[in-house]
Amino acid sequence: MRLIDGRAIAAGIAAENTAAVAELAATGVVPTLGIVVPTSDEATAWYVRSIQRAAAKVGVQTRVVQLSNPDRAEIVKQLADLSADPNVHGVICQTPLPDGVALEDVVAAIDPAKDVDGANPVSLGRLAAGLPTYSPATAAAVVEILRREEVPLAGRRAVVVGRSTVVGKPAALLLLAEHATVTVCHSRTQDLPAVCAEADVLVAAVGRAGLIGADYVKPGAVIIDVGTNPTPDGGLVGDVDAEAVKPRAGALTPVPGGVGPVTTMLLLRHTIQAATR
Repeated sequence: MRLIDGRAIAAGIAAENTAAVAELAATGVVPTLGIVVPTSDEATAWYVRSIQRAAAKVGVQTRVVQLSNPDRAEIVKQLADLSADPNVHGVICQTPLPDGVALEDVVAAIDPAKDVDGANPVSLGRLAAGLPTYSPATAAAVVEILRREEVPLAGRRAVVVGRSTVVGKPAALLLLAEHATVTVCHSRTQDLPAVCAEADVLVAAVGRAGLIGADYVKPGAVIIDVGTNPTPDGGLVGDVDAEAVKPRAGALTPVPGGVGPVTTMLLLRHTIQAATR
């Protein structure tokens, strides 16, 4: 089994991002990503810092709005204010949200032209309709990795485990756009291992550590592991039992070092594209 180096793919995208930022600089534009953080969750804080570090390396500015125990109205106001600011080109809202506030209740405040993580229902609708839009960055990373690894998709069988609007559904739509034949699985799918074992490309995005074992994998299948599950010692593991699938899988994205770095670079690429437009 071959491990797919997400960090190397991200480095390639970073070089492209840096060149694009330099072109914008010649016109006096500095791509800027606005980040609303409505939580003091340490894992979220770590992720925001990682975005800021990656952004600084390619020349994208970040503007972080840290909120303390906000209600829905405050989150909406901050997202709307960033959307209205002509010097901010991309806007995202971090999770988790406070109790009683649903993501869909706030992300509609993000201008679709600046919705660089594809969270606004308008963006998701445009994605479903095959219209130009920014796709959720994690879902986009799934297809970007497959493309850069030259994994054939047209006519191939793809199975996505997970149906969230953040990863599962948009990843399925993006795979459909690449002419794969796509099955979306979820908690009520009957005989999940058998369905997964039919996949040439298997995307695990359910948030259950080690769910995908050897009996889920068609020999030679390419597996994209989107899962990021914390371990008691502070580490991360994916949804795939990497040791168990090693004898059967053709390739696998590791956790960490697989989808995550590519996701961040695509979020920045979307911000640069928004600034260009």
